[in-house]
Amino acid sequence: MPKHPTLDPTVVIRAARGSDGGALDELARVDSQRPLAGEVLLAEQDGVLVAALAGERVIADPFRPTSDVVALLCLHAGRSRHAQGARPRIRVPNLRAA
Repeated sequence: MPKHPTLDPTVVIRAARGSDGGALDELARVDSQRPLAGEVLLAEQDGVLVAALAGERVIADPFRPTSDVVALLCLHAGRSRHAQGARPRIRVPNLRAA
């Protein structure tokens, strides 16, 4: 798995599993945030966890350009809520420049 972003990265958005706990904790630590709880969506870029969203909280790797990936997470979360009958709320947080 590459450690650095490629020119055309593959992005996967998926629900977190129990086996993602360690990677989520590490991502929160790197972003100086509390770990996420509840239903968590993950964004992996070329197989590396780079961002996660739970409710309206987002954690992201501050050493990578993640604003587009976070926007995808928010869009996906909004669609998921809309599909369940809830009103979609899409808010892209102001992240530090990577």
